[in-house]
Amino acid sequence: VQELCIYLKLAVCGDSCEWLLSRGRYLGENVWQPYGCMMHRYKSIEAKACLAEKRVVFLGDSRIRQLFYSFVKIIDPERREDGNKVGVLRLHFKTVMDSTRFSLVLQEPAAKPDVVVIGAATWSIKLHGGSSETLQQYRANLTAIAVHLEKLADPGAVYWVLQDPVNEEMLSESRKMITNQQLDLYNAAAMGVFNSSKYNSRPRVKLLAASRQAALETIGQSDDGLHLPESTRNVGAMVLMNSFCNKVLRPIDGSCCQTLSPLNFSQKLSACFFLGSAVVFMVLHLLGSNRHRRPVPSDVESLEEKKPATAAVPLGPKAPFQALCKMGLIMGYFYLCDRADVFMKEQKFYTNSTFFIPLIYILVLGVFYSENSKETKLLNREQTDEWKGWMQLVILIYHISGASAFIPVYMHVRVLVAAYLFQTGYGHFSFFWLKGDFGLYRVCQVLFRLNFLVLVLCVVMDRPYQFYYFVPLVTFWFVIIYSTMAMWPQILQKRTNGSSMWHLGVLAKLLGLLLFICCFAFSQSFFERVFSMWPISELFELNGSIHEWWFRWKLDRFAVIHGMVFAFIYLVLQKRQVLSEAKGELLFPAKISNLLLFLSVVSFITYSIWASRCKTKRECNEMHPYISVVQILAFILIRNIPGYARSIYSSFFSWFGKISLELFICQYHIWLAADTKGILVLIPGNPSVNIMVSTFIFVCVAHEISLITNDLAQVVIPKDSMALLRRLGIIGRLATSSSLRPQDRSS
Repeated sequence: VQELCIYLKLAVCGDSCEWLLSRGRYLGENVWQPYGCMMHRYKSIEAKACLAEKRVVFLGDSRIRQLFYSFVKIIDPERREDGNKVGVLRLHFKTVMDSTRFSLVLQEPAAKPDVVVIGAATWSIKLHGGSSETLQQYRANLTAIAVHLEKLADPGAVYWVLQDPVNEEMLSESRKMITNQQLDLYNAAAMGVFNSSKYNSRPRVKLLAASRQAALETIGQSDDGLHLPESTRNVGAMVLMNSFCNKVLRPIDGSCCQTLSPLNFSQKLSACFFLGSAVVFMVLHLLGSNRHRRPVPSDVESLEEKKPATAAVPLGPKAPFQALCKMGLIMGYFYLCDRADVFMKEQKFYTNSTFFIPLIYILVLGVFYSENSKETKLLNREQTDEWKGWMQLVILIYHISGASAFIPVYMHVRVLVAAYLFQTGYGHFSFFWLKGDFGLYRVCQVLFRLNFLVLVLCVVMDRPYQFYYFVPLVTFWFVIIYSTMAMWPQILQKRTNGSSMWHLGVLAKLLGLLLFICCFAFSQSFFERVFSMWPISELFELNGSIHEWWFRWKLDRFAVIHGMVFAFIYLVLQKRQVLSEAKGELLFPAKISNLLLFLSVVSFITYSIWASRCKTKRECNEMHPYISVVQILAFILIRNIPGYARSIYSSFFSWFGKISLELFICQYHIWLAADTKGILVLIPGNPSVNIMVSTFIFVCVAHEISLITNDLAQVVIPKDSMALLRRLGIIGRLATSSSLRPQDRSS
């Protein structure tokens, strides 16, 4: 209750600077987590950009001198401690051994500093034996200089560093009078003076207490009992850097001390649109227009799309506005979570337990909710939903735990992403091969379902399309698959029934696609020139560069064609009745099945050994496009060769698989935070409860967005060809005018 009250108080004030400076905890040994916000780790080039032409003054004793050197090393990591008075990049350091000299120093006729970091007490305690008279004089001196410090704080910044604890057992005889009890009294005096500001309802002199809290856990590592270990001093220096520079450079993963960005024109327009939809919905509701929605069945051929509701009851005039009204409320929640200073955010910290323990939980749940499959064909619908579901849950755990720092886990998750693209190639190829539906209506349905949520988020959250990299990736590959299969001659399964020679035509198309991929992958400069051309660049650039798109595309460039080739071979074998897909039967003859199972298990073990021995991500990523298919095929064979394995599936994983795309996108802003760099905190002080609450809301929102997308797809994409062409023309004109208008993106 106390934690919640503090959270509500601070959330209303919205002062994440106070969170940064006052409270925090260690994640592991050397990672400091401020209370309620994320602390960016500044690099040298960033620190120099922030402090260019700035004057920063450090005043105090030897402890402040150490803090100064830690601060300087952020700017210049090669800098060494070489004395008591140093000037580096317009930073000026002065040593003050006695608090009685504060007034003399502050009245020097020097240029007004932008930042002042000040603090002292240990010398006063040491020189005067910790007498009560010295404490009274200390309080009087602070009161006298408070006026000068508050003048310096306007418009600059002044930080009073509270005294860190000491390890009394390790202090030398000359320092035995510096006790933690004495330091607490001096800290109380400083807080009493600076918290009772006469000029403002909120103190202008900021109290730096976070480093003291960090020192409480690490003072035992001190060499002399008085001075802090380097890792703890670095915490104080980085806190100072974040407090001063976050509002200047606005790093994505540094939410502390950042102000709320103003709404741009597109965000204001979207807010008006959703409000208008809500008004229309209320009017229609009052007029009594009402029709119930019938659930929309899922499609059978792709992980990203849902089947058009051809048999569903037509939606009434109220339903689209009801869907838009819900979408507006959901987008408002998205904005509050990841753009407004309403909810707290914390940084990720990877440990093996944070990844593997949740992984074990979901695997147990998945096995517990096992059911019999309705069909026993290879990669049947229930099985592919199950596959997408457990992969998506693993990816979610991977993201929230920060497991990308652990290369073996990183490489296995890379295989999961490749498996999604493999299913994209498998599903779309199978549909075109069996159905032969190349109509504009179907293409628009697929593209709408893939991109609707992302396009809305691009406007509401002010992010470029490429930021949600997976959707551009699957959209691009759908267009490529469609072009490959739709181009003359259109070769379908029913055409190959008359002559097997048509199979060579399919292989020729697949070979042409492979050459197309290799042509783009051969030269990064050629790739970037092609995708940097307008209007393609509007879709694939991120922060003015095509590099991110190149990296994502190249990493899994063969996964889709692998899925297409697998689908082609499987469908041909199925047509020729080579496979045994009856319930309980092995997929192949016993000897072949046993051999393939053995090779699949060996492939799994071999890949895991290779991934664990990889030294760098770059080295692993170079090999990944060529070997990921082996791991994918191994899983498919293990899952499908035994008849009993094909006959069961996990309904738990299957349910999540049906909303896998929505889960992948929604996690960016309402489960993770700061554009996936951190973790959203709805319940402070209790990480376990927070994860449960935020996960429940996150999954419910993803499921609801899936239903909304299905409803709107029926309205936005009409079956009438002429009406569809007119709408596409309007959308094209709007997109062109939007891309020509100057953007004011914060990203």
